Amino acid sequence: MNGKHGTVVRMGVLALLWGSSFLWIKLALNGLAPVQVTLIRCVLGAAVLWGMCHFARQRLPRDRATWRRLVVAAFFCNALPFALFSIGEQTVDSGVAGVLNATTPLWSMLIGLALGTERGLSPIRLGGLLLGFAGTVLIFAPWNQAGLASWGALALLGAAVSYAIAFAYMGRKLVGTGTAPLALSAAQLITATGLSTLALPAGGLEWTEVNTGALLAVAVLGIFGTGFTFALNYRLIADEGATSAATVGYLLPVISVVLGAIVLGEDIGPRVVAGMAVVLAGVGMTRWRARTPPRQGLSEVTTGPLGPEVTGTRRRTGGWSPDNWRAGSSRPRRNRSPSHGRSARTGVPR
Repeated sequence: MNGKHGTVVRMGVLALLWGSSFLWIKLALNGLAPVQVTLIRCVLGAAVLWGMCHFARQRLPRDRATWRRLVVAAFFCNALPFALFSIGEQTVDSGVAGVLNATTPLWSMLIGLALGTERGLSPIRLGGLLLGFAGTVLIFAPWNQAGLASWGALALLGAAVSYAIAFAYMGRKLVGTGTAPLALSAAQLITATGLSTLALPAGGLEWTEVNTGALLAVAVLGIFGTGFTFALNYRLIADEGATSAATVGYLLPVISVVLGAIVLGEDIGPRVVAGMAVVLAGVGMTRWRARTPPRQGLSEVTTGPLGPEVTGTRRRTGGWSPDNWRAGSSRPRRNRSPSHGRSARTGVPR
C-alpha cells in the first residue's frame, strides 16, 4: 500500500481501533469489574509494546529519575483515566464516552493557559475554547431531567481532564529524556500495570462473573485498542506527519457513536449529536494557527484525543523521525546540533 491510499487506510484503521475502545470497555463490563478491565488492558498493552521494543532493540529507561516521572505519567495518562472510563460506562453509553473524551484538547489548552505554557491565544482560539465547553454543557444538559448530569458522566469527563493533566506533565518532564518513544510508552504501561494492581482490593478481587465475551472484549481492548494503536500512530506520523495523525482525533467520537448505535442499540439523541458537533468545531478552532512557511529542522506537534502525542522532526534528507512526546505546545523551535556535527534530539519548548 503506497501513497495517499495507504495513508487513508492507516488513518481509518487507527480511528477504528481507537474509536472502538469505548465499545470494548462496555462489552468487557458485562463480566468484569472496572478495576479488572483497567488491569488487563494495561497488562496486554504493555506486553504488546514491550514485544515491539524487543523486536526493534529499543531499551527501556534505566535511570530512576525517568521511572519516578513515569509513575506520575502512568497514573494520569493510563491507570486513572482507564479506570474512570470503565466506571463511567457502567451507567453511561459508550457513544457518549467517546464524545466526552473529545474534550481532552480543550482541557489541555485550559491547563496550558493556567501554567503559562500556552501563548498566542488569538480570538479564534479563545472562541473555540468557549464553544467547546458550551458543547460540553449541551451534552450534559443540567437543565433537563433527561440530561447526562450524573456521576458516571462526571467520571468520563474526569478521564478527559486526567489525560490533559498527563499531557502537561509529560511535556515538561518526559520530553527529551533520551529514551525512544516506543520504549517510553512501554515503560509507562508497565508502570500503569503496577499501579492498577494496587487498586485490585477496591472491587477487583472477585472473578465470579467472568465470561468468555468479557474476556474477548478486554483482550481486543488491550492488544489492539491500547498496544497496536501506539505503533500504528507512530507509523502514521513517520510516513505523513503529525497533522495527519491529529486528523484521526476528529473521527473518534463519530466512530464511538456509530458503533454504540449499531452494536449496542444505543440511542444517543439529537442533543448529544449536536453537542458533539459543537465540541469538535470548538476543538478545530483551538487548533487554528496562522500558516507560516515550513522551515528545515522544525518540530511538529499534535494534540491527541486519547493518548500521548508524538512529535517528529521533518528533515529534508530523512523524512519524519518520531523523537518526542509533546502535548499542548504550539511553539516549535529549531534543532540544535552539537559542535561535533551529529544531529541532536528534537528540542520542544516548554
